[in-house]
Amino acid sequence: MNKSLRFLSLLSILIIAFLFYNGINKNETDPQTSTHATYKIKALKLPNNLNLAGERVPLEIPDVKERMERELLVNTYWQSNGLLLIKRANKYFPILEPLLKKYGLPDDFKFLALAESAFIDETSNVGASRYVAFYESNGKEYGLEINSNVDERYDIEKSTKVAAEYLKKSQKRFNSWTLAAAAYNAGNYGVSRRLDEQEVTNYYDAKLPDETERYVLRIIALKEVISNPKKYGFVFENEDLYTLPETRTIKVDTAISNITHFAKKFGMNYKEFKIHNPWLRENKLNNKSRKVYEIKVPIN
Repeated sequence: MNKSLRFLSLLSILIIAFLFYNGINKNETDPQTSTHATYKIKALKLPNNLNLAGERVPLEIPDVKERMERELLVNTYWQSNGLLLIKRANKYFPILEPLLKKYGLPDDFKFLALAESAFIDETSNVGASRYVAFYESNGKEYGLEINSNVDERYDIEKSTKVAAEYLKKSQKRFNSWTLAAAAYNAGNYGVSRRLDEQEVTNYYDAKLPDETERYVLRIIALKEVISNPKKYGFVFENEDLYTLPETRTIKVDTAISNITHFAKKFGMNYKEFKIHNPWLRENKLNNKSRKVYEIKVPIN
C-alpha cells in the first residue's frame, strides 16, 4: 500500500472515530438533567395489599403512606445492600421457615430476623446479638445460655424458639402481630405505656420512638422487595444466591480443650467451624456441667 492510500485509510479511521465519539457524547447526558440519559430514579407505586401477617397497612393515612414509601425507596434504591439481603435470605430462609412453622409464628417473621441482623454475625452497638437480636438479660430470661464461652443467641434454632415465645406472648397481649413486632423492638412495656397514654390500640395510630416507627415498615418493605425482586429491578440467576453447605449434627457432652484441633478431625479449619457453630465464642468449650451440646459438622 503506497503512502497516499495509507494516509487516506488513517484519515478515514480518525473521522469515523470522531463521529462515533461525538455521537456518544451528545447522547451521554439529558439536556434537562446533569445525569446520564439512561439514569432514572422512578417514583414507586405502593401496592394496596401491603401487610404483616395478614394485617393490612392503612395507606389511606397520609403519614403511614409517606413512612411506608420511605422504607420501600430505601430498600429499592440502596441496590448493593438490597442484593446482598436477597442473597443472604436464600441462605437462611430455608432454615427459618420450618422453625417458624414449628413454633407457631407467621412466615412473615423471617423478614423480622432479616431486618434485625441482615444475617451478619455481629453484636449491635446496644448489645443485642443475632439472629433475632436478643439482649443478654432477655436471652437469659428465656433460658438461653449466655456467657463468654457459649452464647446461644447465635444459635439460629434456639434463638428462633425464644423469639417465638416472646412474639406470641406479645401478640396475645396486644391482639396484633404488628404490635407484637413493634414490641420486639421497643419492649412490651414501652409499647403498652404509649398506647395507654395516647388512648389508641393500633400501631399505625400510635406515636412511637423513631426507630420503632420505622421498624415494622422496614420489615414490610423487605417482605415486598425480596418477595418480588424483579419488580424492583433486581436481576440475578439462582447460582448468584448464597447457600449453606449441608451439615450433620454430633452431640458432645464433654469439654473441648482446643476447637481448632477438634475441627480438624471433621475436615474443617477454625473459621469453617465457627461459620457452622457461631454460638461457641472461644477456641474451647468449658462444659464443666457435662451438658449435651449439638455441634454441626460437614457431611462428608
